[in-house]
Amino acid sequence: MILLGAIINSVLVMIGSVIGRLFQSIPEQMKSTVLQIIGLAVAVLGIQMGFETSNVVIVIISLVIGAVIGEWIDLDKQIGKLGKWVESLFKSKKQNTTTSISDGFVTATLLFVIGSMGIIGALDSGLRNNHDVLITKGIIDGFIAIILSSTLGLGVLLSAVPILIYEGTIALLAGIISKYIPEAALNLYIKEMTATGGIMILAIGLNMAGLTKIRVANLLPGIIVVGIVVAIIFPFQ
Repeated sequence: MILLGAIINSVLVMIGSVIGRLFQSIPEQMKSTVLQIIGLAVAVLGIQMGFETSNVVIVIISLVIGAVIGEWIDLDKQIGKLGKWVESLFKSKKQNTTTSISDGFVTATLLFVIGSMGIIGALDSGLRNNHDVLITKGIIDGFIAIILSSTLGLGVLLSAVPILIYEGTIALLAGIISKYIPEAALNLYIKEMTATGGIMILAIGLNMAGLTKIRVANLLPGIIVVGIVVAIIFPFQ
């Protein structure tokens, strides 16, 4: 089921939001420790995905070229601007008035939807029917939802809807496109995309654990570069 990962991600956010409203006084030290542990677990998942490669040169080339492109256009900054623009739309519609429901919804949606892990996970769901990344993201989002809803209210729960739409759409499109690509080429792309995405997931985990400050969003073009590299070398294999 292609949408399973997106559905689980959304459900975990909903559960986290409800728990956050029930337990509104979580110690800061506990929050920090749990996030660091989750970060290390995410890093392990990234390492596991990285070993999927059958040609590490493809992974290195894709990440390096992707990083150059990402840094050149500063994708991380552009995504941040997009988030602020979306937030401004909501504020303008509210005519500069704020409510806990809308604030919670906007804040949570920006955190959960705009990010590299959702894209990588949704592609993995659509291409491999593997939902590990989205389920892991769901666990992370669920914990963050507990924290957010304890302060911003149940509007955080509503963010589960755009999460499902966003990740589900990417997964479905990836699944459709995969039907028109030769099976051998698709298998090679899936392997190298998984490994390249795994390095990004590793970076996300290390960032969460507070060990690094890598601008992971600037690495996202590497996913497209993988496809280009595979298309170039596949006829010669």
